[in-house]
Amino acid sequence: MFLVGLSGGIASGKSTVVAVLRELGCAVIDADVIAREVVQPHLKAYQQIVRYFGTEILLENGEINREALGNIIFFHPEKRQLLNSITHPEIQKEMVKQILKYFVLGYRYVILDIPLLFETKRLIKFMKYTVLVYCDPQMQLSRLMKRNGLPQVEAEARIASQLPLDEKYKLASHVIDNSGDWENTRWQVLRLHSHLEDSLDFLWVRLAVGTVVAGFGGLVYLLLQHFIS
Repeated sequence: MFLVGLSGGIASGKSTVVAVLRELGCAVIDADVIAREVVQPHLKAYQQIVRYFGTEILLENGEINREALGNIIFFHPEKRQLLNSITHPEIQKEMVKQILKYFVLGYRYVILDIPLLFETKRLIKFMKYTVLVYCDPQMQLSRLMKRNGLPQVEAEARIASQLPLDEKYKLASHVIDNSGDWENTRWQVLRLHSHLEDSLDFLWVRLAVGTVVAGFGGLVYLLLQHFIS
């Protein structure tokens, strides 16, 4: 088994690409979904977040108000770093569990949908391939303003909080350009899917360590050591 890191930028169209990959039967682990799951009430990360950020970031039902918390960390980088230090270990442990599940089910590869893959760079070394969902920067701005109903200044600030797409472009091993229409994007995803399906890298990973179990066991061990440290 090998890992494929998928990322993009805000409003670049990553969700569209993920939807096509899921239709094709790919195993996709969504870091954003896991991020919402690990901060449910009574879990470890939830308790730590409430302790540091206060009960004012809670909804009436006791769940975390993601929008309110997001507004806080957007304007305070040190608080964003604190939140990441709380949630990232829990997210990454859950990701390892899901990778193991797909390995047992016999998948050749797993796609990890990680929004900040290229910003943090911590996980890139575990990826056989990295895929960027790209679009023209001006189109990205226009899409974000329309999608979120934001004025241009605020949309530009949100885009500026991430690594520019042009910089990510240089770091990715594969790029899906979502600047055109849906059919063109779908065609690029189909081409990527064909490449991944035809790849024999999953055999190389297994042979390199001697056995399938030993190989994946070693990978899980390295991931756990890296994430928990």
